[in-house]
Amino acid sequence: MWLAACFALLAQVDAPEAQPVSSTVVIVVVGEPGEAKYGEMFTQWATRWKEAAAKSESRYVEIGLAEGVIPEKSDQEILRETLEKLSETPPATLWLVFIGHGTFDGKKAKFNLRGTDITAEELADQLQPISARMAIVNCASASGAFVSKIAGENRVIVTATQSGYEYNFARFGDYLSRTIGDDSGDLDKDGHTSLLEAWLAAAKQTQQYYEAESQLATEHSLLDDNGDGKGTPFDWFRGIHITKTAKDGALPDGMFANQFILVPGKDATVLTDELRPQRDELERQLAQLRQQKEELSEEDYLQRLEEILVPLAQLYESAETSKEPAEAPSPADEDAEKS
Repeated sequence: MWLAACFALLAQVDAPEAQPVSSTVVIVVVGEPGEAKYGEMFTQWATRWKEAAAKSESRYVEIGLAEGVIPEKSDQEILRETLEKLSETPPATLWLVFIGHGTFDGKKAKFNLRGTDITAEELADQLQPISARMAIVNCASASGAFVSKIAGENRVIVTATQSGYEYNFARFGDYLSRTIGDDSGDLDKDGHTSLLEAWLAAAKQTQQYYEAESQLATEHSLLDDNGDGKGTPFDWFRGIHITKTAKDGALPDGMFANQFILVPGKDATVLTDELRPQRDELERQLAQLRQQKEELSEEDYLQRLEEILVPLAQLYESAETSKEPAEAPSPADEDAEKS
């Protein structure tokens, strides 16, 4: 009976939950546009992220768009100090989004800020002390060179390009800013769009742009969330599931990114900060088991599957129970209280 219930839950296992809005911080860093037309684009993309953060009531921080104001500190200093404060009081979830241009000289990758640029190595150092689950989204040209430098445990990395040598203007950020805040990219039809789904939709739309313009694509987005720093292209996925297996047996990219939701659906199940790590660990075990399926007998596989799905079912049941409103007191109860 338990096994039947577990299989009934299996369809829900991959459906990520909404995150507690009070413990989510969204930082959008807008770089030096260079030309007015790019400045208009970048402002529009940032505005969409701001609107998405507002929908989820997340704390929103914007760096680089103080028009007409001469800041006392450089954007690099503001970013560094902002991240230092988060290392002291880290949120449960941090979204860090870079919108602008990037460069790569064959050795160092940089994101172009107003004033002094920030390198991939500098960003890695500044993020290291922050003990939060992170989504780091670099929508700039040459951003692919950031992946190997900033990838790590408990992090999702999204870049507009697959290497530092794709240095032409990147349009990926436009499409991602459109899909992150609505349900247009909802592939599994669970009512909301995860970062994985938004990335898949945006990467595909970017490719379609170049095809429609009969141009050679100069950007190929990557996603890395297993910490190996290699990244995976969108065309390795069918729906939200990857179709290829890593040669070294590592868990495939995508699972963790599917747990990041900036704008949750109306009926989303909310896991507390205490329950979420338990869910993450169980889903990692599930992903590992799926990797080993061909090596196991059917009986062994189903037994191990049950050992994962039963506590996962109980976890979600606990979350559902905790969000149920308390029953209104009956007239008899009210009379009893008055007496």
